[in-house]
Amino acid sequence: MSLTIQNDRISLTTDNPAGQMFSILDKKINQELLYQADEGWSGRNPSLFPMVGSTWKKGEYEWKGKTYQMKNHGLIRYEDLNGSICEDGKSILYTFDSTEETRSKYPFDFHFELKYTLIEKGVRIDYAIKNSGEEALPFSFGLHPAFKTVRQEGEAFEDFSIEFFPKGQAEQILFFSDLSPVKRVPVSLDEWKLSHDDIKNYLTLVYDKIVADTAVLKYKDQPRLKVTFKGFPMVALWNAGKENNFICIEPWFGHTDFEKVEVPFDQRENTMILHPQETFTCAYSIETME
Repeated sequence: MSLTIQNDRISLTTDNPAGQMFSILDKKINQELLYQADEGWSGRNPSLFPMVGSTWKKGEYEWKGKTYQMKNHGLIRYEDLNGSICEDGKSILYTFDSTEETRSKYPFDFHFELKYTLIEKGVRIDYAIKNSGEEALPFSFGLHPAFKTVRQEGEAFEDFSIEFFPKGQAEQILFFSDLSPVKRVPVSLDEWKLSHDDIKNYLTLVYDKIVADTAVLKYKDQPRLKVTFKGFPMVALWNAGKENNFICIEPWFGHTDFEKVEVPFDQRENTMILHPQETFTCAYSIETME
């Protein structure tokens, strides 16, 4: 069942699977901010837990002598969460608890919360992940929001850019389809002009060790929306190919296996550990700038 909340400027609609945002409508200009799953990608903005991407063995991994397997980006993106509008009418809360089915793929107990709250010109999204089990919980986490670029005739994907703030150094992770060793290249994370050629060449632009916590999507020199992601150490940029005009701006805490990684599941790069009853929290926001 879809859930909708709104204020004077923004109308937000969410639904399952994954309690995803289906619409962020800027009522002032009557424009949709989110990609509508109407081009080459069937996704929208799934939450990536307990894995960003996959293992190099196509999701397969071992834990305590037993083999498990998860789909791409883990579990939550495929689940129906329990959702409700909060009493104040300004927030939507989704929750999910591990089940026998999830434990057959990921043998840990957890409690997952996703909360959307309207702010003046957008939405703040808060996450809380609790280890509700009795052993340490290894996990990764990331976001995958997709945004519209072209709105009308005369606009083109390459007319857009993403500007990062604060500007600073980062490492671009160059990876290869044959899983050969990655290369880490120092770069200045400043502004990227949207380019289908770049997406084709790099598959996904992945930046690690970032100082930036904000990305502004601009049409030519006109800011259209802002994504703020304080505390995330990585950000990725992706699009499904030349026939597609959306752009994903993806803050991550961890990443897929870009190469063959012969380490235990809980020692994969950027894996986080939650001890029993500990809770991991993070948040990001999406705002119109028009």
